[in-house]
Amino acid sequence: MRIVDPAGTEDAQVVLVVVDLIDDEVLSLLRQLQRTGTARGVLVTTHIDEQQLVSAAECGFVGVIRRTEATPERLVQVIAAVAKGEGHVPADLLGTLLAQVGRLQGEVLGPRGLNFTGLSVREIEVLRLVAEGYDTADIALKLAYSERTIKNVLHAVMTRLNLRNRSHAVAYALRQGLI
Repeated sequence: MRIVDPAGTEDAQVVLVVVDLIDDEVLSLLRQLQRTGTARGVLVTTHIDEQQLVSAAECGFVGVIRRTEATPERLVQVIAAVAKGEGHVPADLLGTLLAQVGRLQGEVLGPRGLNFTGLSVREIEVLRLVAEGYDTADIALKLAYSERTIKNVLHAVMTRLNLRNRSHAVAYALRQGLI
């Protein structure tokens, strides 16, 4: 581990931010760090509530630890876990976070035919068939849609996710674990 100036975080694997309170200024900093680099974030804070936890997660901070728990050993554990792609959330906030995720899926995404990937079940099925080598006519026949509908589904996915072509869409779906 090495400590770098905030301006030198472009090549950092993990960014550590230590604050007392999570206010608009801190959230602005977290968003800026997310936009300017690929590092995963660890947030050490004196106080954090459920909404602040969700806001920090939206900014890419997947490791959260309270200052009272931030011993040197614990900090190293959390930073190492985040570097490996894991997350850390205080246990008392985890249940609330999972409940919010469930409500979001049930009340907002589900009724719109979406899930957390941002893709509908139909879009995922079309991408799966594209990945298996089916052409538009075969996919339309297999799913009982018109060819135009299949083309519209693919166009919508590629436009929404800023993907260049079908191959790029399949690669995205594979990387995201959708297919």
